[in-house]
Amino acid sequence: MLNIHFFREDIEADLPSEATKRWVSKIIDQHDKQLNTLNFIFCSDPFLHQLNLEYLNHDTYTDIVTFDSSEDEKEIEGDIFISLERISDNSNKLKIPFEEELHRVMAHGVLHLLGFGDKTEKEQQLMRNKENECLALRF
Repeated sequence: MLNIHFFREDIEADLPSEATKRWVSKIIDQHDKQLNTLNFIFCSDPFLHQLNLEYLNHDTYTDIVTFDSSEDEKEIEGDIFISLERISDNSNKLKIPFEEELHRVMAHGVLHLLGFGDKTEKEQQLMRNKENECLALRF
């Protein structure tokens, strides 16, 4: 049984499928990390904004906030909060399917837990390339 869990917080939405769990597991496996526990929490803009304020001191709306709780660099353990409102808005702006944008953002969070950053332009480019590689692994 995969230790990947999907939750809803303050919204009504369908949760991703078992196939999505297998896809996330495949991403982790390709980076030689051991999956401990990974929680995806799907929520609203206000919920994620409040987390961003409380824990990161960022007064901005965002599509994702990732919390790494692993104690061993070879393990993956954490919570990934995703605003479905941001995903919807971004997919409309980018004119791409909601599910594709959702999967890109999910991969983005996993990549952060795998050690990839996105602070510099170089890191952002590498992150985008890795996201594309992850999307190519889907199902």
